Amino acid sequence: MAKPFGFVHTERADGTVVITHRGRTAGTLRGDRAAAFLAEVTAGDAQLVMARWTGAYRFGNERAARNHPRNR
Repeated sequence: MAKPFGFVHTERADGTVVITHRGRTAGTLRGDRAAAFLAEVTAGDAQLVMARWTGAYRFGNERAARNHPRNR
């Protein structure tokens, strides 16, 4: 599985965290979830953490598999 890339997170003055992927907003976190996210990002691989928190952690052949005749 390819490693995720292209994620950037920005912390706003009000404590909100905005996660973008290739320039588009992928998620917005507030309150306790934002604090937990920031703690996890500093402790691990930031790209992987952001992909997991936004639900964009599956990269690969999902689209090709969906269009396969046996899966129709």
